[in-house]
Amino acid sequence: MYREIRPALSLVLLFTLILGVALPTAFTGLAQALFPFQANGSLIRHDGQLIGSALIGQNFTGPDWFTPRPSALTGTDASGKTIATPYNAAESGGSASGPTNAGMIANVKTRIAAYHAAYGPGPVPDDAVTTSGSGLDPDISLENAARQAPSIAAARKLPPATVTALISRLAHHRILGIIGTDHVNVLKLNLALSRLAAP
Repeated sequence: MYREIRPALSLVLLFTLILGVALPTAFTGLAQALFPFQANGSLIRHDGQLIGSALIGQNFTGPDWFTPRPSALTGTDASGKTIATPYNAAESGGSASGPTNAGMIANVKTRIAAYHAAYGPGPVPDDAVTTSGSGLDPDISLENAARQAPSIAAARKLPPATVTALISRLAHHRILGIIGTDHVNVLKLNLALSRLAAP
């Protein structure tokens, strides 16, 4: 009986070593060698201190910071109860609310009013008042960043052109001009903004 089972056990052991040990080790080593920033979680440090990941949004507030896309983990549900765990990666997920959901409609209306109060009248970019599928989106559209720029420049006593140039420098554009959206990472943008000194 062992003679019949031995080839099967040998194959299980062989494929375990190849697919469970050798291949993952090779991919990990290759990723560390070629893409160390991405392989280690896209972690961002400032003055040697870990301040976050470029892949997970953070809750910046105040007139002198770029505001991120709303987290799906904050807002008001249909009964009016406030949900407040912004950008918590342990609870990642979209709201799963449809366009007729009363809580979602109330959240969007509240965010539109807050956006107008902060940045003046005018069109409101979609990503300023809606959440992403993960609820952790670290990026905002260039349109959203451009709308926020004059108010942030005024709050920091910087020339508006300086803040606009910062957005342009850190912008990520569509691949081949058609794939994805033009966007900027909020954490990187606010970190670069903190390094600018008022004239």
